[in-house]
Amino acid sequence: MLNKNKNKVKLFLVDDDAVFLKILEIQLLDHADFEINSFETGELCIASLAKKPDIIILDYHLDGIVKNAINGIQTLDEIKKFDVEIPVIMLSSQDKIDVAVRCMHHEAYDYVVKSETAFVRLKKIISTIFFYKKMKKELNWYMERM
Repeated sequence: MLNKNKNKVKLFLVDDDAVFLKILEIQLLDHADFEINSFETGELCIASLAKKPDIIILDYHLDGIVKNAINGIQTLDEIKKFDVEIPVIMLSSQDKIDVAVRCMHHEAYDYVVKSETAFVRLKKIISTIFFYKKMKKELNWYMERM
């Protein structure tokens, strides 16, 4: 039997705000053919990394539901220990440069502030990630033939 999810982009969404998570999931599914897995804690995301996501969108604060839950930076660090190549886009309602710098210092691919324009930014970033992945794959193909 043919797996119809084989060519879909695997996207993990990690946010303790259930409403924001659902809105983001709906917006993403309306604009592209994703296989989306949503998690309300970093621990649940980390436990599912064996599913090999193509991209992870991760909230900076993750203590809204489970007070002892690890935060976004700790989750990011665990993701990078598992596979440094997984692009992680950090999300936060904080529009502070030091938060963005901290995320980038922990190897986040990018940082997006939750706002009216967040979805547009996420769409652009996801497109950029796949553009560079495609270029890297083509370059590797040519380099192997030299």
